[in-house]
Amino acid sequence: MTRYDKRIWIFAAGLSALAGFVDAIGFIELGGFFVSFMSGNSTRLAVGLAERAAGVAALAGGLVASFVIGVIAGTLVARFGGARRGRSVLMLVAILLAGAAAVGGQGAVLVAALLMAAAMGAENSVFEREGEVAFGLTYMTGTLVKLGQRLTAALLGGPRFGWLPYLLLWIGLVGGAVAGALAHPRLGLAALWVAAAAAAVLAAIADRLAVARPRS
Repeated sequence: MTRYDKRIWIFAAGLSALAGFVDAIGFIELGGFFVSFMSGNSTRLAVGLAERAAGVAALAGGLVASFVIGVIAGTLVARFGGARRGRSVLMLVAILLAGAAAVGGQGAVLVAALLMAAAMGAENSVFEREGEVAFGLTYMTGTLVKLGQRLTAALLGGPRFGWLPYLLLWIGLVGGAVAGALAHPRLGLAALWVAAAAAAVLAAIADRLAVARPRS
C-alpha cells in the first residue's frame, strides 16, 4: 500500500469506512453475523457444524459463499473495466448495496444480507494489481499485522511513517462501524441507501484518482 499516493491512502480509508458501516448494520441486523468479516463467519460455521446448529451453519456458510461470489464478480468487472476499473467495481458495489436496501425494505433480510456480503467481497477488487488484491479493505487482521511490522521497522531505523497507511485503514473501518451502529437503530436496513450513495460517490472519486495505478 505504501507504493500508492497519499491521496489514495485517504481514499482507501474511506472505502474501509464504507465496509465498517455496512458490516455494523449487518452485524446488528443478523444478531452477530458479519457481512464483511469472513473469518468470524467461518468460525461461526465451524461452531454451528460442531453443535449441529443447522441454521447457524447455513447462515454463516451462505454469507461466506456470497462474499466469494462478490469477489469473483468484482474481479471480473475489474478485469474488463480497463483504466476505469476502480469506478466500475465501486458502481457494482453501489448497485448491490442499493439492491440490499430495496429488498431489506420489503422484509427480505436474508437476501439483503447476502447482497451486502457480495458487495463487500466485490469492494476488495478496487485495488487489484497483477491478478492479486493489493490490500484488503473489508478485513483488518492482515492490516494490523502489517501495522505492527511497519512500526517495528520504524523503531529499527526504517521508514518513519510506513505504518501510517495501515493505521488509516483501521481507523476508517472502526469509524465507519461506529457510524453504522448509530444509524441502524434510526434507519434499520434503510441506512444501506446511504451506503449505496457513498459507494457511488467513491466511484466518481476513484475515476479521478486512477486508483488502480500505484506509483512506479
